Amino acid sequence: MSDRRGTWLLPTLAPVCSAAVRVFYRFQALGDPPPAGPVLFVANHPNSIVDAIVVAATVGRPIRFLAKATLFDEPGLGALIRAGGAIPVYRRQDDPALTERNARVFEAVHEALASGDAVGIFPEGLSHSEPSLTRLRTGAARISLGASERKGIHFPIVPVGIVARQKQTFRSECAALVGQPVPWDDLAGRSESDVEAVRELTDRIERGLRSVTVNVEQFEDRRIVECAEAIFASEQKLDTSQETRVRRLREASESLARLRETRPEAVDRLFADVESFAWTLDVLGIRPRDLDRTARLHSTAGWFLRVFGLLFVGGPISAVGHVVFFIPYRLTDWIATRPQIRLERQSTWKLLGGAVLHISWIALISLAVGILIGPRWAVFTAVCLPLLAIATQVVRDRWRQARKQARRYMLLRRKGRVRERLVEQRGRLARSLEELRRAARPGPGDPPQP
Repeated sequence: MSDRRGTWLLPTLAPVCSAAVRVFYRFQALGDPPPAGPVLFVANHPNSIVDAIVVAATVGRPIRFLAKATLFDEPGLGALIRAGGAIPVYRRQDDPALTERNARVFEAVHEALASGDAVGIFPEGLSHSEPSLTRLRTGAARISLGASERKGIHFPIVPVGIVARQKQTFRSECAALVGQPVPWDDLAGRSESDVEAVRELTDRIERGLRSVTVNVEQFEDRRIVECAEAIFASEQKLDTSQETRVRRLREASESLARLRETRPEAVDRLFADVESFAWTLDVLGIRPRDLDRTARLHSTAGWFLRVFGLLFVGGPISAVGHVVFFIPYRLTDWIATRPQIRLERQSTWKLLGGAVLHISWIALISLAVGILIGPRWAVFTAVCLPLLAIATQVVRDRWRQARKQARRYMLLRRKGRVRERLVEQRGRLARSLEELRRAARPGPGDPPQP
């Protein structure tokens, strides 16, 4: 059996992670539910420790992650990682003398899988902000082959793709897509020392991860690809669910890579036009699909009633919440955005550090109330302040949405000629995108796309 000593947090990990991710991001878990029993989850790694929290929230079951051994020595964080059942990995760049311990690490992973646990690994090895997957390490493949050979077990290898454009920003959009299991039945039983089998399985894992992630060659491409997808989807009246959108973004990025080799000048011209269109929409504060919406009197009246209610009821609550939590909120942002904090770790500092600061702040205020008024009021304060924080965030999100709707309404009602020109421009761009999409389709002799 796998060693579970000290892993007291593991049974509650999934719901806690789900709550944390949904507080920090506007989060969606996409794809089919993962299978029960032993599973090896492989995920891309754009966002340090937050990636493990996102994957756990996505699959909805306890996962024992492989984590670099240096994290276990960090004050506070190390105890939390151990309590979550993580398994340390000794990397050569951290301490070459300790890499020999990885043999025991692999054995611990094999035992966990044999016991029916789910194990999570980030095959890229390091978190990063590159616009595409980096070269995968062979650890996931060697773990799978070793468990199959030594324990006689076979389990699915399930890719999970994390897609977040502004990963370090509080309340930005984030989605995680669970993909189809990586096929490796034909490799089961082969040794982890079999170089050919390890390389083949690593390549298959990479294809699986690319099928659930968005990969572009340059940082600037990401925004343009997203706008191009939105233009095409709105003009063709396609499904706008997050899952299909992620798949279209992946297909668009793959088409872009092929077109850059065959028709680079056409790509550059179209990119310039899409970028200009995207800039105009950003100034107006709308999206391509907003151009198809019309404002009607009854819906407008209903909107004003809702906004009035939001201001009348939610305004005072939000004002009080902003005053009460101003110090921990700003302190969290200041700590997380210091120059020495890498971009990949900012969200970790904001999520975990912010949770510690806000909980400590609530405890401090409750203690002060208890000293000044009495213990009953201290308990009352400790219960009400978290509710106030949640209500403040809900009001803030809805008020942000109301402002966007107001801008869209003014465009549709008061700037009809601008709207007509934008609709016409969107149509031209959609037709050009369709022509390039057809030109990018693989030929008869090309390998099939994943």
